Amino acid sequence: MTSQVSSAAEQAGQDEQADGTVVGEQRKPGTAEKDVRRLDRVIIRFAGDSGDGMQLTGDRFTSETASFGNDLSTLPNFPAEIRAPAGTLPGVSSFQLHFADHDILTPGDAPNVLVAMNPAALKANIGDLPRGAEIIVNTDEFTKRALQKVGYAASPLEDGSLDGYQLHPVPLTTLTVEALKEFALTRKEAERSKNMFALGLLSWMYHRPTEGTEKFLRTKFAKKPEIAEANLAAFRAGWNFGETTEDFAVSYEVAPAATAFPPGVYRNISGNLALSYGLIAASRQADLPLFLGSYPITPASDILHELSRHKNFGVRTFQAEDEIAGIGAALG
Repeated sequence: MTSQVSSAAEQAGQDEQADGTVVGEQRKPGTAEKDVRRLDRVIIRFAGDSGDGMQLTGDRFTSETASFGNDLSTLPNFPAEIRAPAGTLPGVSSFQLHFADHDILTPGDAPNVLVAMNPAALKANIGDLPRGAEIIVNTDEFTKRALQKVGYAASPLEDGSLDGYQLHPVPLTTLTVEALKEFALTRKEAERSKNMFALGLLSWMYHRPTEGTEKFLRTKFAKKPEIAEANLAAFRAGWNFGETTEDFAVSYEVAPAATAFPPGVYRNISGNLALSYGLIAASRQADLPLFLGSYPITPASDILHELSRHKNFGVRTFQAEDEIAGIGAALG
């Protein structure tokens, strides 16, 4: 894989830099000519309000990255079940993804890219970014009221405080609404697809496959075809925006982790799923019955859901009316 990529770079007359990136590669014929840089790993964090769909956005980017063949590790950050007011720091939800062309073990510490859907998302995460990191912000949300809500005296997009970063101001909401103007949707309904616009943009930026996401959207909204097509349109508009805008002059490639992971069948596993399997394995090894008394609440509900599927291993699950009842049932 590496020798083939290097050979292609040499044939194109590209220059390889000391940091491992390759510049000067051109896009496919018929598309805008933009540089493509090769990286060995990337850490991306999607951040916004609880209702901005950051978990879904991160999950879809993760699925396409897995199908592409990169090794990856994720860190979803769930806010409180009782949502904080929109646009506030406690209400920020994020999803971090670390993917690479080699074996990795953690979701990473310092994101190379931050997608901030509002001022709260920017302020809550800016401290984790190294200098030179890329920041994509939804400028439509940087209103005076939204800035004051999180303690910004002036817009960080204009006061020079972000000069040490690669800032990409993008009116995500406006562009999404414009892309969906042909659909019979209210402005509020159209705005909900801005996460798909952001996903399309990042998919272009890192050369992620798109077929899986398009199939997912058609399946998820099978009973609402108008909504499905609107989300697809927003997703494609984000991709096309990256392809045509001058603000994104470079895209990036992270090769599949072919050396660390030979072709085969692999499982995408979460912490909750691993814990569930671990409990079942411990039960079988100890020759003891497994009982779970639980109250469903994000993000632990998946443990209850998974264990309830394995009655064939003698697993018994009890969905209690609250946490105290679940604990009492387990102790009893």
